[in-house]
Amino acid sequence: MIARTVFLLALIILGSAVLFSGAKSAPPAGGLLVVANQYEHTVLLVDPEKRSAVAKINVGINGHEVITSKDGRFAYVPIYGNSGVGKPGTDGSTIDIIDLQEGKLAGSIDLGKAVRPHRAEFGPNGLLYVTAELANAVDLVDPSTRKVLAEIPTGQEQSHMLVLSPDGQRGYTANVSAGSVSVLDLAKRSLLTTIPVAKSVQRISISADGLSVFTHDQDAPRIAVINTATNKITNWIELPNAAYASEPTQDGRWLLALSMVADRLFVVDLKTLKVVDALQVPKGSSEILLRPGGGIAYVSGTRAGKIAVINLRSWELEESIELTPGVDGLAWASSRP
Repeated sequence: MIARTVFLLALIILGSAVLFSGAKSAPPAGGLLVVANQYEHTVLLVDPEKRSAVAKINVGINGHEVITSKDGRFAYVPIYGNSGVGKPGTDGSTIDIIDLQEGKLAGSIDLGKAVRPHRAEFGPNGLLYVTAELANAVDLVDPSTRKVLAEIPTGQEQSHMLVLSPDGQRGYTANVSAGSVSVLDLAKRSLLTTIPVAKSVQRISISADGLSVFTHDQDAPRIAVINTATNKITNWIELPNAAYASEPTQDGRWLLALSMVADRLFVVDLKTLKVVDALQVPKGSSEILLRPGGGIAYVSGTRAGKIAVINLRSWELEESIELTPGVDGLAWASSRP
């Protein structure tokens, strides 16, 4: 403890941005917030209780999203490239691996070709699924061997974001300019169907019970509610402003819907599909993460360079986490025993 205190003090004096220097250091007891910063090409390891970064690790250009292994040991950052969706720029072909115990880059997974990998998710089988945007596919990766096992077609362009069903049998991608959702059979590694939604969509979320998928119309202020048993849109949630992202609470009671254009987080009652509250969030907010336990939501304010902290029991904003502009993808790393 004394050595760690002296070490941190020395780094503050030096103004260093990198707070780990190869020495082992376990995440905070309650867990670790892992943040991809796409402007700085870094991953920030954040102590959520102290509301400050304890490490900054350089990654490739640009990592937008991050996912952590179930044991809290590694983080995986798909390296998308320096462009926006559908825009010219570099085309990423790798996934960087962060050792969260060592606080350093531990290697990279080569996907074999330029695919603009963006969102990664772990299945219950321990395999990693990552959107391969330029291939109109989802790549299946074995993180232990760092090899691509299969390429699952989505049948649509710009398959940008991905969610998996709780049982790991289905995958759902939001296909931005195609304005659709692709439904994947992960066991058979094949495309089941595509669901037309709107002219364009952004991001996607799934209920904890796996019965509903949500995606966001970018030309009208509404969210499509897809029944996963029928793969049909069964309802629309009307909002004051267009939503960019959403996240259902673990109890299935609420849907948190993030509007980037309005810098607001709408609280939707999933029983009535009506907005019941709205909270102001940082400028350019792009992603929502629910902390395990269900009591806290984190919202990354990309342009503002801060993470909003929302108490889901009181529905109040707590003190934000001040970081740097570019913060985007969020993940949670559990503490290792």
